[in-house]
Amino acid sequence: MGLKEIRKKIDLLDSRILRVLNERMELALMAKKFKSNVEDSVREKELLERIRRNSTGLINAEFIEKIYVDIINESKSLQKKDYALIAFKGEHGAYGEVAIREWNTDLVSVPCTEYSAVFEGVETGLYDYGIVPVENILGGVVGEVNELLVNTELYIVGAVELPVYLCLLVLPGTDHREIRTAYSQSQVLAQCRNFLARNGLEPVQYYDSAGAAKMLAEETPKASSVVASRLAAEIYDLEIIKEDIDDFERNRTRYLVLSKEENKEEGDKCSVLFSIEHKAGALFRVLEAFAKEDINLTRIGSIQGGTGNYAFFVDFVGSKSDENVIRALEVVKDNTTDFRFLGCYREIKAE
Repeated sequence: MGLKEIRKKIDLLDSRILRVLNERMELALMAKKFKSNVEDSVREKELLERIRRNSTGLINAEFIEKIYVDIINESKSLQKKDYALIAFKGEHGAYGEVAIREWNTDLVSVPCTEYSAVFEGVETGLYDYGIVPVENILGGVVGEVNELLVNTELYIVGAVELPVYLCLLVLPGTDHREIRTAYSQSQVLAQCRNFLARNGLEPVQYYDSAGAAKMLAEETPKASSVVASRLAAEIYDLEIIKEDIDDFERNRTRYLVLSKEENKEEGDKCSVLFSIEHKAGALFRVLEAFAKEDINLTRIGSIQGGTGNYAFFVDFVGSKSDENVIRALEVVKDNTTDFRFLGCYREIKAE
């Protein structure tokens, strides 16, 4: 192994150390939700004692202790700033995190392994917000998210319609002629199937597109690439071989931002959820209420519940304070069962 290879490994390790430190700070902000005071001298003493006991090998105990004192101080400094947390599914660099940055750059994004963990975390107050994809132009509705929406009391406080630009990423210095495989989430691989075939790349399914980027950066498998976001390339210090490799001209995903509290700001879009009696004309009467008030419906979706009844999602243009919206919703309530107003919010159309 020569100097060039050694330095390349050092660079990869440095990037990984920074990511781990960032993850530790995220956990510190989450821990604050359960603490009444930022200062905890007992916990700090226990931590430093454990560090001293575990300091082995080349690292001097005093050196590592100094580093951890700085880490603890930085953690407390961040806790005092009272950041708001927003959860998303996947690893850092996922398209959900890209959507977060379009909605509010002041939030600290926290990854979750499942959509249910996003909902549960917001419901319990661990996270201030959650963001989830509700539908994709190519893939259709995200069934799991719609099921969770039926069974939650959370409100929708924002929405982002995000263009999805798929990028082919490799480790720095990789010769693109040596690439043989492309890792990513199954739906992502399907959306660039023709590109991969033209370039002789074997698609390999992975649990998450950003997770594939993280794996490539940490495990460095030979002759491998990943399909993920530009943000993933930045986070995991990967090179972009080619951008916008989708087989389709238009690939967009709509994300909803969730909160325990209803949006206090004026919105220009509303969402409602309701069920209807199983009889002729029931759904027509509901939709007619919107039509009579000249309200533009932007989404009508349905999902079957465990009892066999259907729950309907309706998104429409307007504010909950508009007179025509108020009149329409009164009629809707009279003609539905289990009616719930999900929220009034602003929707961002990112480019």
